[in-house]
Amino acid sequence: MFATEPQAALARRISGIAPGPGWKSFFTCSGTEANETAILAARCYTGSSEIIALRHSYHGRSSLAMGVSGQAIWKIGAPQPGVTFAHNAYCYRCPFGLTYPSCDVRCARDVQDVIRTTTTGRIAGMIAEPIQGIGGFITPPKEYFSIVAEIVRNHGGIVISDEVQTAWGRTGKGWWGMPNWGVTPDVITSAKGLANGLPIGLTAARKEVADSVKGLTISTFGGGPVPTAAAKAVIDLIEEECLTANADAMGAHLRAGLEELQAKHALIGDVRGMGLMQALELVEDRTTKAPAGAATLRLMEAARKNGILIGRGGLSGNVIRISPALNIARADVDEFLKLLDASLMQAA
Repeated sequence: MFATEPQAALARRISGIAPGPGWKSFFTCSGTEANETAILAARCYTGSSEIIALRHSYHGRSSLAMGVSGQAIWKIGAPQPGVTFAHNAYCYRCPFGLTYPSCDVRCARDVQDVIRTTTTGRIAGMIAEPIQGIGGFITPPKEYFSIVAEIVRNHGGIVISDEVQTAWGRTGKGWWGMPNWGVTPDVITSAKGLANGLPIGLTAARKEVADSVKGLTISTFGGGPVPTAAAKAVIDLIEEECLTANADAMGAHLRAGLEELQAKHALIGDVRGMGLMQALELVEDRTTKAPAGAATLRLMEAARKNGILIGRGGLSGNVIRISPALNIARADVDEFLKLLDASLMQAA
């Protein structure tokens, strides 16, 4: 109901590091709410209701958020009208059977046909994760989003970057994930790590997009003084401790270690990611790429017993997701790799 100084201070802070000048923020309690707000803004700004989403994506647990999530396991209830799914840039399992870079990034160029054949041709926008989180840290080639953004904007839409997992220096290359692909989004959403565990959701947008949302709206607990004060402290600490640079350096060290494990363990079919957001896709055979679902569960249990906690994702649940704290030290990465190596041998 009322603005508070911690809320205003966080909004000013975010405006100062936003991808462009004059950005405005709306605070909620979760990434789901943040993405709902972003889609509402896209529809208000463009006057269109149609949204392009990506296959393998995840955007939240509400009806609309599940409606723009590209995995059946995360959907409950009827599909949402006005939502169309485009191919994601899953190079390891290319939906077109091609190989990068000779593919000419076919998956990105296919968005043009998706819009022309499955929508009215005038869309509200596209929502996408710069690196797909629950999808298995699927990391697109450098050209993908620049091609897609141009197509989306040529059809009247705006670009919504779901940065619940990629923001705040996680990729090791600046505050946000999407600019790594040469694209300035129109809206950014985030949550989770922003307040280091306290409930917060963020929808930040260009002034023109934010101002298009008219009428009354409220988030009862969104933007409360405690989580907003925590969020600003987190941003300040990331900057003061140079944790983005640490994510870059430790991410490179972690990646090198994971690639050494790939050479040692046939179970690892692919290593991918950016910064401190790395993944291993586990397969039964590197030629067939058959997902190693059972081995993934064995690995997670072995890792737990060895004292490390890892997550999994991917459409077949065969991707190990590794996203340690931004302030992780080199010795911690080395210890993790040693324990992961032992766990892989136990899981084989």
